[in-house]
Amino acid sequence: MAAFTVRLSDETAAKLDHLAGKVDRSRSYVAAQAIEDYVAREEWQLAEIEAGLSEADRGEFASEKELADVVAKYVKPSLGR
Repeated sequence: MAAFTVRLSDETAAKLDHLAGKVDRSRSYVAAQAIEDYVAREEWQLAEIEAGLSEADRGEFASEKELADVVAKYVKPSLGR
């Protein structure tokens, strides 16, 4: 397991301490969990972006109907306008 130093503002350190107390864990545990969550989320997001770029490079785009279906799912036509 690697150890390293992270510099935080006093305000952020106080919030971290407060959260650690709420969950009855150490500051180190909460910080490590936050970093692990961040890394996992960023890895996932970057992988999805890279996959989308690869699809675009291959010319794989949604059809007009597929796009219209997605838009229609979330945007309801206004009545009387």
